Amino acid sequence: MEIDTAWEHAKIPALLEFVAKGMIKFKSVNGDFPKQWEVSQTYEFETHVFGIIPFGGIHYLFVDKIDNSNYMLSTKEWDNGAKVWNHNIVMRDLGNGSIYYEDEITIYGGLMTGFITSFAKMFYKHRQKRWQIVAKENLNFGQ
Repeated sequence: MEIDTAWEHAKIPALLEFVAKGMIKFKSVNGDFPKQWEVSQTYEFETHVFGIIPFGGIHYLFVDKIDNSNYMLSTKEWDNGAKVWNHNIVMRDLGNGSIYYEDEITIYGGLMTGFITSFAKMFYKHRQKRWQIVAKENLNFGQ
């Protein structure tokens, strides 16, 4: 996948819903998700693990940074379970339609930190497999 295509996808909530499908379902609290994430905006949604088990109450996602020239996106997230779930996405062009993609997550959930971290490891492996589907099938998320 070309980096510009992957980068545009990363900025679209519909991609998050696709790559999370099967592990986490998101339901916006304030109507539909926007077409694209916006810097300095906070989005509120319910999360359902495996699509059915509610977890953490209302999840808040604050878009801290979208750096188009360096392919970096940063969010600060929290809910009743995960007091801190900060997420950075970084991409680099490797040439020939290949990219380096990295998720960096900082998690704190008090006594639940170990459980949340274990789930997060499974979740991000799942996300990467779903990203491979996006690339192989050339899926479009409303660009």
